[in-house]
Amino acid sequence: MGVWETAALSFAIIFALMIVGIPIALAMLLVGLIGIALTISEGAAMGMIGQLPINTTMSYELSVLPMFILMGVFVTRARMSEDLYRLSHGFIGHMRGGLAAATILACGGFSALSGSSIATAATMAKVAIPEMRRYGYADGFAAATVAAGGTLGILIPPSVILVLYGITTGTDIGALFIAGILPGLLAIVLYIIAIRITSQIDPTCAPAAPRADWAERLGNLRSVGPILMLFVAIIGGLYLGVITPTEAGGVGATGALIFAIWRRTMSPRSFIESLIETVTTTASLFLVLIGALVFSNYMNLLGLPVALSTLIQDLGLGPTAVIFVVLMIYLVLGMFMESLSMILLTIPIFFPIVSDLGFDPVWFGIFAVMVTELSMITPPVGLNLFVITSTNSDLPAGAVYRGVIPFVIADILRIAIIIAIPAIVTVLPTLAQ
Repeated sequence: MGVWETAALSFAIIFALMIVGIPIALAMLLVGLIGIALTISEGAAMGMIGQLPINTTMSYELSVLPMFILMGVFVTRARMSEDLYRLSHGFIGHMRGGLAAATILACGGFSALSGSSIATAATMAKVAIPEMRRYGYADGFAAATVAAGGTLGILIPPSVILVLYGITTGTDIGALFIAGILPGLLAIVLYIIAIRITSQIDPTCAPAAPRADWAERLGNLRSVGPILMLFVAIIGGLYLGVITPTEAGGVGATGALIFAIWRRTMSPRSFIESLIETVTTTASLFLVLIGALVFSNYMNLLGLPVALSTLIQDLGLGPTAVIFVVLMIYLVLGMFMESLSMILLTIPIFFPIVSDLGFDPVWFGIFAVMVTELSMITPPVGLNLFVITSTNSDLPAGAVYRGVIPFVIADILRIAIIIAIPAIVTVLPTLAQ
């Protein structure tokens, strides 16, 4: 078989293994190892599986992952999400659609500390959905708002997926973090506009809540002071070049721990549970990364990136056309895969091509993450939708899927904007140099 047939068969086998319940990490690992064994030798495959996990887990760059994961766990334990929601609720909850907009703002703030889409969605679902339902919000719209807000977790820095993209492609992680700020703010603005338009079209889906007095608002504002200090310490340190991403993770985890202890939400038992949760999450991410690296080595051995690059040259596609092709591929994959697997499976193939076409690696990283964000809220998988409906079993799935349509449109518009105006992504990293 040729390169295209072999690559297509390999991807088909991975999808088939996923359908029967094999985790994506093991599916990529098995297909990659068997492919290398058949292409070169069994010895080469065994040598890779013996050496690659050691090299990967011993990498200094990857030490940033457990630090930010630990910070996110401590932040959740400190119940910072509730403070952020109360603050947003107090200032704009009295407007039509205000609770939904407050949820988006709170998700954005929590994303800046958790770095995970699933963690943001799961945490804010417990805080925001009961409150929105209490004030008469439509179930599907309330759940869709949290699902969309949760996607900010993998874009607004610090982001676990941006870390993995940086490691996989050799792109500066600090620059990726800084580059995610403006697109993240753009996402919040577009989501709030989508909420406002939807609530005007259908006032029954997002009624207004009672107005909070100024004493309550100022009290809520004081409660988020430590959160703002933590965010400024992390992003400010990275922007000024005072700390590395790994050190920023350490600073964030320490600050979140101190805050949790100060609020008396961290007992010795919960501290041990936090460490265990961090180790478990980190190990699962490392397993996915190792499987993706083995499979990408197999694809490189086949020559798929070179074949794709040659095909693009033969078709005469311009750089923008290539980006739209990549976008369509991600949209299709997003119907069946979650964001981490998509990034690790496709970036080793797409990155050499877009680099040869002259695209900024930082810009492409943010673009790829934004497209995978979209996949988190698109059925049939829509991992954020699945997380929310599984934690709130009385929510009708059909209503949630309908409710997410305005946010999908907002995401597509945001992707079009950064394609048309790439400076939105690149201006802050350029200033930080």
